[in-house]
Amino acid sequence: GDLSETGHNTLAGYNINTLAVQVPKSTLALKDDAKRNPVIGVWSTTDRRGANVTGAAGKGSEDAKAKDAQGAPAKDGNADDWRQVSRLGNPLVNEVVVPLKYKDAFNALSPEKDATVTPVVDKVKDPIVPKLIQNIYKVPAPATPRNDLVEIFLTGICKECGPIKADLNSQRLNQDVDKAAVVPAEMLRLNMSVPPAAKPNRLGVLGKDLAGFPNGRRLNDDVVDIELQALEGAAQTGKIVPALAAGDAVDTPYREPGDTFPYVALPNTAAVNQADSLHPDGGVGAGLGGLASGDGFPVAPVTALAGGALLAVAGVLALRRRRGAGQA
Repeated sequence: GDLSETGHNTLAGYNINTLAVQVPKSTLALKDDAKRNPVIGVWSTTDRRGANVTGAAGKGSEDAKAKDAQGAPAKDGNADDWRQVSRLGNPLVNEVVVPLKYKDAFNALSPEKDATVTPVVDKVKDPIVPKLIQNIYKVPAPATPRNDLVEIFLTGICKECGPIKADLNSQRLNQDVDKAAVVPAEMLRLNMSVPPAAKPNRLGVLGKDLAGFPNGRRLNDDVVDIELQALEGAAQTGKIVPALAAGDAVDTPYREPGDTFPYVALPNTAAVNQADSLHPDGGVGAGLGGLASGDGFPVAPVTALAGGALLAVAGVLALRRRRGAGQA
């Protein structure tokens, strides 16, 4: 229940690697027709190389100990194989929805296989976070099963999908889709026919802005506050939960994105521990090497100058000692 860091952006000043790509809508849409089939599902994955692990810990298996036809030891798996080790669609799903013992399995799956892991689908209907909030902050958890969350995370939002009576971003809205083939799958969904908002609301759809999360995800969408509200039932009622309306009080990004592609802000150029809200560039912007005091006085150059002076004094004292010893 400690809210001492409310309003403190603990990620301020950090940089991220960004891969920005522009893709025509027709390239993404089913049958290349973005007008008939405007809804898409998006996710990213990370793969890495790695060998299979077999047998008891540290002992290997009989297969691993065997020799191949040329007499060389058999390989324990193929170290050149690439394996999926992480994935991301909607933000924070693996962190706050997927049960601990299924997190690695979830990271290794592709979305079309999600429906085969019943415990994960069931946990969307009965997530742990609302219960924790009820225990700590005494805000009542919504009744289960949470079919509203199934729409947000697994099916997309449409009138025939569940309790949220709106057509927004379910693939069922695509005219050429085989509805019988649509299965629950965790991915970030976007209806490309929804125009960008003239005045975006940081709370996205919950803020009556249909161009925002969970209909896609914009750089300024406050996904933490949105998902917290959704977990507490805001999507069921269409209203913000008053007890948690203040959220984390970090409502704007450290740097505002640009108006043109690739939109992401330029990198921060100062060490994180030197940048603050008043001096987002630390001392780098003034050519001070990333170190500056509160009044802008150059700490690094003065420190170097002082260090040089101390070395000079030490050199003079050493020279005097040598001369004194020679005279003795």
